[in-house]
Amino acid sequence: MLNPIWLKTFVTLIDTGHFTKTADKLFMTQPGVSQHIKKLEQACGHALIKRYNKSFEITEAGKTVYDYANHLDTQQAQMLQSLNQDDPRSGTVSLSCSGSLALSLYPRLLDLQCKYPQLITYLEAAPHHKILAEIISGDMDLGIVTHEPSDPRVDSEQFGQEPLCLMMPKPLATKALDEDQLKKIGLIRHPDAEHYLSLYFSRCGEEELERVNIHKLPITGYVNQLNQILLPVAKGHGFTILPKSALDTFPLREQVAIYQPHKEVIETLYLLTKRHRQLPARFNTVKDVIREQLQR
Repeated sequence: MLNPIWLKTFVTLIDTGHFTKTADKLFMTQPGVSQHIKKLEQACGHALIKRYNKSFEITEAGKTVYDYANHLDTQQAQMLQSLNQDDPRSGTVSLSCSGSLALSLYPRLLDLQCKYPQLITYLEAAPHHKILAEIISGDMDLGIVTHEPSDPRVDSEQFGQEPLCLMMPKPLATKALDEDQLKKIGLIRHPDAEHYLSLYFSRCGEEELERVNIHKLPITGYVNQLNQILLPVAKGHGFTILPKSALDTFPLREQVAIYQPHKEVIETLYLLTKRHRQLPARFNTVKDVIREQLQR
């Protein structure tokens, strides 16, 4: 890499057109200026100026080096200027959350990008452990989970709540449920099914459901694509448990019934960021949109 001090001396020499003026401007001696130019020419392997008595002319090689040095100055000025800017409406933000939440948030994030085209959000649907790992590694900027992590590398804040619902075919809707009935209906399993079942049965306030052995429920279907999980439920093939937002975005929701337990089961949502990370202003713009959607 060419010495930036030599480059500065060379640019100043070309701009002033005089060795003495260059020395005065840079608080150097005239021999010092000559030495910088000589060292720069040696580093480049080409003569950069052609001397005529007490004056000089820039060579073709010198013009190339002069343009290069000015380009570096411009780049540096732009870089330093960018450090002073923290535009809340420009830049990228990556977000990882559950599939059901992703379906709910994505349209709002698209609306935000339509409003601010330079503010681009990357959205990924992922399970809890992957969200946490990506926040810690820095691969994701923001994460939303339903379990507050204890990992010291992560900061979390309560960010909202979402109902967890047991959903069944509408013709099988009932005011009371027990293990036998659930076995007759069958479970439409999905990647988060066991976690949701355990959480729901433990919090719904019904002793019959608290006693259900989730591992003995017959499985009548398995889907790992969130927007398809409720399709077999709508067609009468089984029940499942999902956040309510999954039903809100399902086109056949009129064919699905939500069981009403003694106690509503609510999941608390936590927003995760990497600890000690300085968050730019655009993160708050995205966070405000997410918070508003969760409060609907």
